[in-house]
Amino acid sequence: MTASAPDTAPEAAPERRNLTAGDRAVLVELPDLEHALGLHARLEALQAGESAIPGVGELMPAARTLLVRFDPARIGRAQLLERLDAVSAEPVERGTGSLVEIPVVYDGEDLAEMAAHLGVSVEELVRRHTGSAYTVAFAGFAPGFAYLVGGDPLLDVPRRPTPRTRIPAGSVALAGRFSGVYPRESPGGWQLIGTTPMPMWDVDRDPPAAMRPGDRVRFVESAAPVVETRPRHGRSSTSEGEAALALVIERAGLRTLLQDAGRPGLGPLGVAESGILDAPAMRLANRLVGGDPEQAVLEIPYGGLRARARGALVVAVTGARVPVTVHRGDAVLRIEDQRAVALDDGDRIELGAPLAGMRAVLAVRGGFDAPPVLGSLATDTLAGLGPEPIADGDVLAVRAPGIPSPAVGAPEPWPEHASEELTVPIDLGPRDDWFDQAAIRRLLEQPWTITAHADRVGLRLEGAEPLDRLRDGELPSEGAVSGSIQVPPSGQPMVFLADHPITGGYPIIGVVRHRALALLAQAAPGLRLRFELGEGATAPAPAGRTDRQELP
Repeated sequence: MTASAPDTAPEAAPERRNLTAGDRAVLVELPDLEHALGLHARLEALQAGESAIPGVGELMPAARTLLVRFDPARIGRAQLLERLDAVSAEPVERGTGSLVEIPVVYDGEDLAEMAAHLGVSVEELVRRHTGSAYTVAFAGFAPGFAYLVGGDPLLDVPRRPTPRTRIPAGSVALAGRFSGVYPRESPGGWQLIGTTPMPMWDVDRDPPAAMRPGDRVRFVESAAPVVETRPRHGRSSTSEGEAALALVIERAGLRTLLQDAGRPGLGPLGVAESGILDAPAMRLANRLVGGDPEQAVLEIPYGGLRARARGALVVAVTGARVPVTVHRGDAVLRIEDQRAVALDDGDRIELGAPLAGMRAVLAVRGGFDAPPVLGSLATDTLAGLGPEPIADGDVLAVRAPGIPSPAVGAPEPWPEHASEELTVPIDLGPRDDWFDQAAIRRLLEQPWTITAHADRVGLRLEGAEPLDRLRDGELPSEGAVSGSIQVPPSGQPMVFLADHPITGGYPIIGVVRHRALALLAQAAPGLRLRFELGEGATAPAPAGRTDRQELP
C-alpha cells in the first residue's frame, strides 16, 4: 500500500473554524496559509511559556489548517477550543530562518511540458525558479519533504492526472504554487523539473531534515551531473552476532518488525508517530516479563515465527491468539494463555498461524538491544525509518535484566477477537461536510470489507455502494491522525493506521476513536467492518435536513 502524493491548494477557505479530528485532535481551519502559520507561531510561543495550554501536544501546520493534538485526560475539548479561540491567527513575518541553497540540474521529465503549459521557454522557467526566494511553510508526506511557498506567481502548475508509481530521491518538483524536493524514492503526482544531489533527510545529521519551517530556500542551477541521492532514513541492523543474551531468529514469518511506542512530536519534520499497532498487547507483554511497558517488542503478523534462546531468557506472547509451543530438548510445552515463559539456553519458541486476530506481540525480559533511530526502535514502513524487517538468521541482542530480577506478571487469558464482523466507534469530521447526509448514513449503516490491501499504513475498505462527494476538486494538504477515514475519488474509504502519511489531500469523513485502534490492529483482510458514532459524537441530520445534531 502506498500513500497519496503531496497535494495542491485550490480555492480559499472560509473564515476560521474548529473541526473535529477524532477524540484527541482538533483541526483549526484558517482562510489561508499565512493565517495558519500565524496561529502556529503564536501557539508554539504560548506553549513554550508559563501560560501554556495544558494537555496540548504536537502542532501540525499545513496549507490552511493547524492540527492540534491534545490529551483528553488533561483538558476537555470545550476548554481547549475556548483557549485556542483566544489565540490570534494574524499572519506573522515568515522566512526569517536560515538560508538553504539547493543545487539543481534542470533535467526533469516534465520540464519542457511545463514550460509549454506556462507559455514560456525552458530557460525562462528555470530563471524564474532560481530567481525566487522560497520559504519552508510546513513539512509532510515523508520525512524531509518540505512544502515551499513564495515562488514566482507564474509557476502555478497542476498535478499530473495520474501519479507516477516511482519518483527518484532528489527530484525537484512543482505542484500548484508549491515547490519541493522528494527526499526518498516514492510515488507522487508533482511535475518533475530537475534533480539535486543534496540529501533532504539524514538521520546522522542534527537536525536530520535539510529544511525546517521558516527557513529560506534558493535553488541554484548546476551543470554538474547529479549522482544518485542516497538519503539516510534510519534503517539499522538488528543483528548482534556476539551478544551473550539473544533471540536467534530461525524463521521470521511474514513482515515481523521491532516496534515500541513510536516517535511522537516529530510531525513538523514530516515524521509520523508510527509504533506498535496493538499498544495494549505491547504493554501487557512487557508487564508479563517484568519490563518497561513501552520497551520494544516484536510485532508478528500472521504468526509463523520460530526462534532459539541464546542464554536464559523470559518471554511472553500476547495479542492475536496464536498456538505457542516451547521445544526443550525432546519435550514440547504448549502455552494456553498469555503468560511469561522461561527459556533455557537452546530452547526454541514457535508461533503458529493465528486462531483469532492478526498480530501477535512477543516481549523479552530486559528488552531488545538495538540502535534507536530518532529515539525509537519502531519500524515505520512508509517512511523507511527504524530497524529493517526481521529476517531468517537475525540475532536479536537482549539487554541483561536489572538486579534483582523484576517480578513476573500474572497470566491472562487470550483476548476475544472478532472473526467475521467488527464494530468500531467514530467521530464525524473534519471533512464530513464534503459529503451529503446519504453518504454519511451509508458510512454508518453499510458494512465495509477489509480488502487484501491492508498493512501498517492503513486498511482499504470495500462497500456495496461508494461514498459520493458533494464537492469536486482537491483538498489542500492537511494533517491527519491514526484512525482517519480518508475517502479518495473512488468513494471506497481507507482507514489510516500507525504508518500513515502525516498530511493528505483526500477528505476525511470521520476518525476512529483512539481506544478502538487496537481492535483495528487485529482486523484481518476479509473481516467486515462497521462504524458507529461514539458516545457524545455528533449525529447526522434526519433526511431532508443539512445540519447536524448533538447526541443526547
